[in-house]
Amino acid sequence: MPLADPRPILAAARSAGYGVGAFNTTLLEHGEALVAGAEAAGAPLIMQISENAVRYHGGLRPIALATLALAEAATVPVVVHLDHAEDVDLVYQAVDLGFTSVMFDGSKLPDDENRATTRRVVEHCHAHGVAVEAELGEVGGKDGVHAPGVRTDPQDARRFCADTGVDSLAVAVGTSHAMASRDAVVDLDLVAAIAEAVPVPLVLHGSSGVDDAMLSTVVIRGMTKVNIATHLNKVFTRAVRERLDADPKVMDARKYVAPARDAMAAEVERLLGVLGARGTAVRQ
Repeated sequence: MPLADPRPILAAARSAGYGVGAFNTTLLEHGEALVAGAEAAGAPLIMQISENAVRYHGGLRPIALATLALAEAATVPVVVHLDHAEDVDLVYQAVDLGFTSVMFDGSKLPDDENRATTRRVVEHCHAHGVAVEAELGEVGGKDGVHAPGVRTDPQDARRFCADTGVDSLAVAVGTSHAMASRDAVVDLDLVAAIAEAVPVPLVLHGSSGVDDAMLSTVVIRGMTKVNIATHLNKVFTRAVRERLDADPKVMDARKYVAPARDAMAAEVERLLGVLGARGTAVRQ
């Protein structure tokens, strides 16, 4: 089906109180697993390509074209989203390639520069029909550390949305990127306060560190888009290791990547159920 615009998908989810899964793809098999899991759950999907994945492939175009093709062949609504782009030129490349959603991450910039640059990105993207996500309050973990004192202020978030015109906002509420354990403590009262203050859907980054019960709760309290990458990478890699350990003589990559793809697809389907999104694709 045609590539989906995230704005009506996120608006429907926010209104009905379920979460939309946003999962990263680095390999073709990752993308295949994400689509298979979403189709099995009957849920909309946001497939994300990070700036790190772009560097891994030596450029955006190869992984983008493969991901776009998978999205267009899916039987559920799929958004292709550029994740955590700090390079404005990369954002514009994604727009030219046909992405329907981008994240410009100016959270490391001085506040005035972040707002001004984000506003320019929004104006360009909206002129091309592309949605924009931004981040206010740096989410920890990119350098392997937690930043428990960093939080997004609800009123500052409201002003940021007014200043920039973004379509969704990633906020710092206690999660951290690249967590291998699922024991992050989310400030649920802060989530609710930000959700009350801002007019756009909220995005939870670092959700791999959040357990199932908290994922369900954080959606109820006001999160709409839920980003999960590290947890799914763990599932994929564990299946590869198990297959190779079971048969050390295997050499054909398809023999150990296929079970990993299947394991990842099953976990995507399960997580979409945890977020309350199972069967919601029919409402898009």
